[in-house]
Amino acid sequence: MGILVGACEAQLAYDYYKFSCPNVETTVRNAVLGVVFTDPTAPAAFLRLLFHDCQVQGCDASIMLDSKALSGNSEIASGMNFGIRKLETVHHIKYKLEAECPGQVSCADIIALAAKVSVALSGGPDIRIPLGRKDSTTSSRQAGDVNIPPPNITVDTLLDIFTSKGLNLKESVAIMGAHTLGGGHCINIVDRLFERRPDDPINPSFKPMLRLLCPTEKPLTNLTIVPNDKTPLAFDNHYYKDVLMGKGLFTIDSRMSIDRRTAPIVAEFAANKYRFFQVFSSAFVKLSLSNVLINDEGEVRRKCNQVN
Repeated sequence: MGILVGACEAQLAYDYYKFSCPNVETTVRNAVLGVVFTDPTAPAAFLRLLFHDCQVQGCDASIMLDSKALSGNSEIASGMNFGIRKLETVHHIKYKLEAECPGQVSCADIIALAAKVSVALSGGPDIRIPLGRKDSTTSSRQAGDVNIPPPNITVDTLLDIFTSKGLNLKESVAIMGAHTLGGGHCINIVDRLFERRPDDPINPSFKPMLRLLCPTEKPLTNLTIVPNDKTPLAFDNHYYKDVLMGKGLFTIDSRMSIDRRTAPIVAEFAANKYRFFQVFSSAFVKLSLSNVLINDEGEVRRKCNQVN
């Protein structure tokens, strides 16, 4: 069956659904493609959904569990999950797959597949990922508060987070390239616009431009989205080119450009898109295997927002 033992000793398989639900990848791809036609920012949302799910407990769809059913103590209720979108698309995909293959495809696998498809549809690499994740039966707002990193972390913290998930140094820098899609909210960058920070090498010409988009220290609205790089709808290496010039949107982006460990890798990816794609692909697979549940460690939820 082509069993794969991943970084977290998780046994999954590339052809896991070969007999139980052979059209699963096509179903997910068509659903994501349909959403992208009406909302070109959707790929960034699906990619972020995977990242946030995997940061808390592991890639187990705990982020999908309903806040009401858990008396407000669900992961999605965490303030760190502000702006998470496209949950309804995951529900829609699950509904279609339940009609076709009842009780077979986990919500965790749907999230991972939607993110993988989003990268490819945006011009990035077509990444093969093993499947067979199970869904968790628990979710915690407090765990979301603690485990989802803020955008002003240090490089040390960044490396600690991703090396703990099995990524090496280059892969840790590559996975940050997911920021090539989408944008950020003013609330996540105003601290670097209105405070002097010696350890934040923001380009002097970049700060005034950002302040035009985020003019107040306390944002008047959280609806304002600032693009992550010059091509926020395309999966490319412009993120690294901007970071090299001190024009990374988030504090951690800029810090990577001057840290002696990460700066040479940023420069390498800025110069070679295909090298970035290659390393990002391996990093993505490792991240998507982070603390996954297999066999009877979890379940295949019938509905993504509630346990069976």
